[in-house]
Amino acid sequence: MLRYKADIRTLFFVTLYFTVAIAPWFLWNDMETWQIAGWVALNCFVSFICATIVHNTIHVPIFTKRWMNKVFQVVLSFTYGHSTSAYVPGHNFSHHKYTQTKKDAIRTSKARFKLNILNQLFFFFIMSGDILKGEIRFARKMYYERPEWFRQYLFEMILVIGSKVILAIINWKCFLLFVAIPHQYAAWGIVGTNYFQHDGCDEEHPYNHSRNFTGKALNWFLFNNGYHGAHHMKPNLHWSLYPEYHAKNLRPFIHPELDKESLLAYLISAHIYPAKRLDYLGNAVVLPPVEADEDWVGSVKVQDHVTDMAGSY
Repeated sequence: MLRYKADIRTLFFVTLYFTVAIAPWFLWNDMETWQIAGWVALNCFVSFICATIVHNTIHVPIFTKRWMNKVFQVVLSFTYGHSTSAYVPGHNFSHHKYTQTKKDAIRTSKARFKLNILNQLFFFFIMSGDILKGEIRFARKMYYERPEWFRQYLFEMILVIGSKVILAIINWKCFLLFVAIPHQYAAWGIVGTNYFQHDGCDEEHPYNHSRNFTGKALNWFLFNNGYHGAHHMKPNLHWSLYPEYHAKNLRPFIHPELDKESLLAYLISAHIYPAKRLDYLGNAVVLPPVEADEDWVGSVKVQDHVTDMAGSY
């Protein structure tokens, strides 16, 4: 059933999400404030983990059968609050293909606060409008060119939005705390990773295009998403193979400042102290003039990207 045995971990965390998301609804009347806060924090954490699973799945579907991948995409849509298929346009066809250029809807140069921590904190909100515009335009294109993808996308959206409306009617407080806030956190977190993974890197360099974080604990929980350079070099490589690929094909050639052990240490240095927005060579990042996005949707030829449509293709 599974293409890679390592995805047993994937299924475990998806199951864990539904467990921690549903349980507090039944405990609601007996919980104290500190317990509610704990459940919210746990839901945020697990929902973010599932957002990384969404990212992995739209690159490498986990099941051998297409129908199972389609069902799994629906399941995943509930874990971070948006259509899994919707992750494909802005990520696969914009960010991966045109990294840090005007056709990359989530290029880091759009974040322009002088205080660097604000760029990290507000990155999602700066990008969300352009991400949504690209998603809608791509969906319209697929309505005509790839109706099977569009139907999957629409089905996921209807189910997710419909379930949210029903849950809000049943108990709006539980919905806000255990569904809406965790889903918002997951979306904020997964988009925000792009900032520390790419800002100050060299998108034109064969190896220095991404910042990598190799800590074992981080990568166990986040399915090796710290090995971002390997992912960009070979996006259809399964996440379980990133460390080996990184060791053989990236570490011997990448600048050492882009191959870091600790994400926490980097975030403190970049955003707390000394909190300077630097490139990997230690120079201040020089931002280009403010530029509008260039159209990437019109240049997408779906027949050339069968593997990038994941299980919903």
